[in-house]
Order: sequence, then C-alpha cells, then structure tokens
Amino acid sequence: MKNRVLTTRLSYMSSEVAGQLIFCVISFYLLKFYTDVYGLSAAAAGAILLMARCVDALDAPVWGIIFEKTHSRWGRSRPWFLWLCIPFAVAGVATFVTPNVGTTAKIIYAACTYVICSILYTGINTPVTAILAALTPNSHERVVLTSFRMFGSKLGVLFVNLTVLGLVARFGHGNDRQGFMVVMPLYAVGSVVLYLLAFRNLREITPDQRQHRSIRESLRALHGNAPWLIIFLSSLFFWVAFIARISSAPYFFEYVLHRKGLVSIANSLDVVSLASILMLPVFCNWISKRSVWALGLLGSVIAQFIVFGGVRSQSVEVVMTGWVIGFLASGIAMAMPFSLLSDSVDYGEWKGGVRAAGLLTAIGAAFCLKAGSGLGGALPAWILARFHYVPNVEQSVRSITGIELSCIWLPAIAYALAVLPVLFYYRYEKLEPQIREDLEERRRVAAAMSSI
Repeated sequence: MKNRVLTTRLSYMSSEVAGQLIFCVISFYLLKFYTDVYGLSAAAAGAILLMARCVDALDAPVWGIIFEKTHSRWGRSRPWFLWLCIPFAVAGVATFVTPNVGTTAKIIYAACTYVICSILYTGINTPVTAILAALTPNSHERVVLTSFRMFGSKLGVLFVNLTVLGLVARFGHGNDRQGFMVVMPLYAVGSVVLYLLAFRNLREITPDQRQHRSIRESLRALHGNAPWLIIFLSSLFFWVAFIARISSAPYFFEYVLHRKGLVSIANSLDVVSLASILMLPVFCNWISKRSVWALGLLGSVIAQFIVFGGVRSQSVEVVMTGWVIGFLASGIAMAMPFSLLSDSVDYGEWKGGVRAAGLLTAIGAAFCLKAGSGLGGALPAWILARFHYVPNVEQSVRSITGIELSCIWLPAIAYALAVLPVLFYYRYEKLEPQIREDLEERRRVAAAMSSI
C-alpha cells in the first residue's frame, strides 16, 4: 500500500516535470528569444503572446468539454498523457525553429507555432490537474500530491534554467538560433518519456459515474460555484504577475543591473520555493488554507518592494534577497489553487449534482495559466516598446524605466489584485468536511441502488 502511494506521488510529480521541460523555456525565455534571437520587434512579440492567449480563451473550455466526454479503459484524464505527449513535444521544438524568411512571414510562423504549442499544452496539462480529483477523495492527500507536483515543477524549472542557456551557447557556438535547434529536441524527448511514465503508473480510483452529459449540463458545475470563481480570479492575476516577472528578468538583469550572467542563476532560484511548497501540508494544518494562500500572495508583493529597494540602493545583494523571497512566497501562491480546484469540483458536485473535473480545471487552471501567461508576456513587451527598447545596445533612461515597470511594478500590482478574491474563500473552506461526508453518502447510496 505504501509503495503504491509513493509510486502515485512520484508519477504525478513526473507529469509536471514533463511539461516544464518545454513550457519553462517558453515562459522564461520566449519573449527574449523573439526580440533578441529571432529578430521580432517587442510590439510584434507582445501581440503574438496575447493572440495565443485569446485563442486559449476558446480552446480551454473546448478541451474541458472534450475531457468530460472522454471515456476509455484508462479513465478520463490519464489517456491524454499518451495521446498528446508526442504532438506537444514536436510543437515545442517547432516554436524555437527560426526559418530565414521575411519579417511578415516570421511573424506568421512564430504566431502559428506558438498558438499550436499553446493549444496542445492546454490539452496535456489540464489532465494533470483534473486527474487529482480522481487519484484520491482525501482532501489532505490532495494537498500532499499537489506538493509533489509543485516539487516536480520546481525541479523541472531548476534543470531548465541551469542548463538551457549554457547548452544553447555550447551547441550553438555563438549562434543562438542553432543552439536552440539542438537543445529543444533533447528536452522534448525527456518530456515524452516522463509523460509516458505518468500514464503507466497513475490510476483513477475515485468512482466515475460515467454520465453522458450535454454541454449545458456540464456547465451547471460552474453555476453558483463561488469557490471556483475565487480560484479563477486569483489565479488569473497571479499568473500575470509571475510571468511578467520572469519574462522581463533577462532584460532587468542585463540592462538595469548590468549583470547578464545572473539571469540563469536568478531564474534557477525558483527552486527555493520547494521549501515553502513542501511545507504546505504543515502550513495547512496550522492555519486555514485561505490564510496560507493569502500570505503567499502578500509575501510576493513585499518581495517586489525589496527588489525596488535594491535597485535604488544599487545593491545586487538586496535585489537577490527580494528575488528569493519572491520565489518562496509565490511557490505557496502557485500551489494552493491547484489543490483547491479539486475541492471546487467536489463543491460543484455537492451543490449542482454535476462532477465536471475536466471543465472546471480546464477553465480554472489551464485557462488562467495560459491567459495569465499571455498577458504577463504581452504587457511587458508592450511596455518595452512604449519606452523605446532596442535590443543588444545600451539602453536609454526611458527604456530602463520601462524595464523596471515590467519587472517590478506590474507584478506587484497583479499580486496585490490576486489577494482580494482570496479573502472571501474561508466561508467555503469551512464546508469541506460536510461536503466530503455528503458526497460519500450519495456514492454509497448510488452504489447500493446500482447493485439492486
């Protein structure tokens, strides 16, 4: 039994590492790749990032409905690891291919490959969240599994940030276009292997009534689901903040601090958030999940002010201190919604009689991640363009101001906005024991009726 539990936890973790091997490169480096390697203007790069997210406004609910209608011998969520791992890997590689064509063709190619990669990432990442509700009915074990997932996320982020730029330089021999063409296929192979490992070992054990519902019936799970709405709003603002911070970091360290060599180290420091993530089950035993979540977001705001203080005092040490505190706090703020989404699935079933894990997680997790990532990448790009950023040259005072706005103040504002919905979550958190008890009783009755 203990071996089965550990296998489930580690396999769930591997599904997150798999996604990060490709998505982390996109989140941290795609904007810089577009402007400084591929040669797109900051305005064009921002438009591409936002356009892809507008597509996600449509594809996330569509994926959710597809997942709700998925019925296979492997379950509803698990088979998508098998079906989409190779297409997603191929799309990830294509996103970093740089065809030697005209400016308009470059923009079209970049937009198409990024949109396709984004659609496939929604398709393969949403089941990672949706399957949690099926892996166990226990709320505490879901927090533990979420901690393992976040550990996998940070492990993947650490590996990518420690290796990607070095490998690009090594294999590119000064030609970053060539370097990315070698490195991305290597990461793609690793991604496929880890997704297949998760597919092999995970099991969906929570009873699935296999109801054939219409789209309108599935949408009933959203109606009146206040916990889900809170998670949705807070997550959207969180991802805007987080992605704005990390996507503008290469510009910040190169042009504001004049420490380009710190970019990989600073982004690799995301690994420190493992400490706070692994402590999540303990924190949630000490105080309410609402309080843990809110404190993580408030800590992220404070960290941005510390970074600003470091810039004004010209102290790299203070900047890095704020950077580390930001990752520690954001680790908590990032992990909590993934765990709580499963509880919102239970709430929707309890209140409306519809268990729509695929739809709720597709919109509540995948859409927020992708829409927030798009806005978090597009807004800094547009700010850079507005403040006349020019790549690979000494920046003006005006463009330096734009970089600071993108990396410090935009994330601080978005983190602060993310706190507001969380303040209303506790009233629903108190209902969880009653919800769990009522659902278990309903399932016992349903099982007894079906055996008659």
